[in-house]
Amino acid sequence: MNRISSALTAIVFGLSLAPAYAQTSETSRVTGLKLSGDEPIQIESDRLEVRDQEGLAIFTGNVNVVQGPTVLKSGRMRVFYLKQDDGSTSPIAGAGAGNIERLEVDQKVYVKTETQVATADAATFDMKTEILVMTGKEVVLSDSGNVVVGCKLTVHMATGQALLDGCDKGANATGRVKMLLNPKSQSQ
Repeated sequence: MNRISSALTAIVFGLSLAPAYAQTSETSRVTGLKLSGDEPIQIESDRLEVRDQEGLAIFTGNVNVVQGPTVLKSGRMRVFYLKQDDGSTSPIAGAGAGNIERLEVDQKVYVKTETQVATADAATFDMKTEILVMTGKEVVLSDSGNVVVGCKLTVHMATGQALLDGCDKGANATGRVKMLLNPKSQSQ
């Protein structure tokens, strides 16, 4: 799989909730994250702005990314490119997958795979470290009737290890990760 496919797929990922990790502490581990295949990626938005000097491409307005059965929707997706040895960048046209430094997606992030749904306020993917971070007032992950809620999901894509943190203890925040397990999902 090339790196651009890996990067976009990291945002557009499949999530399996593991009932064995049903913890009620402020931090909970969830496993089963995986990258999609080498299928083509289609990106649509109301607008695309390329800032060549900054090495940045910005997709805004009804951003819709599709790869196979996986869909990502958001208000904005920013693609940051690495500087070349000569100081130049190469957004979009002729850009190799290795030229992407990181992706940032925000404004109501929605990810749907065949059976899973994840929502957050924002998500980032760092190409070098292969770490995906989803954040928000509530990060909600669901799979076959099982639901996990926290405020920060950190996924190490290389290992598939994920860490879900509870929300800060504020006026209405509990500071805890919440999980709802559906016994009927075990037979699915």
